[in-house]
Amino acid sequence: MAKSKGGKIESKLRDYALAFPEAYEEFPWGHSAIKVKKKAFLFMGTGEDGDFSISVKLPHSRDMAVDLPFAEPTGYGLGKSGWVTAHLKDEKSLNLIKAWIDESYRAIAPKELVKSLDA
Repeated sequence: MAKSKGGKIESKLRDYALAFPEAYEEFPWGHSAIKVKKKAFLFMGTGEDGDFSISVKLPHSRDMAVDLPFAEPTGYGLGKSGWVTAHLKDEKSLNLIKAWIDESYRAIAPKELVKSLDA
């Protein structure tokens, strides 16, 4: 299993994301990818510079998210598809990040799984 320097915040976000219906974790490229039905809705990891970050798909709140000082469009062309990367240093924005994970899951998961969240 890949190790990361995200620490407590990474653990909390992992636990939150894995609680979604049929969510599971894989480690492509040495970073955590939380997926549903073989599609990632959350990437987490620590870069070579020691910076812990997450990436999520935000079809509704992308524009607001990238205006924040700790967020930017995700690289590799993913930003054009609504993906946002946030660089996290503390737990101050934990509730916001959880809302983003929820939005990302709803954007990626099949409709029947999303409906189960609202039931």
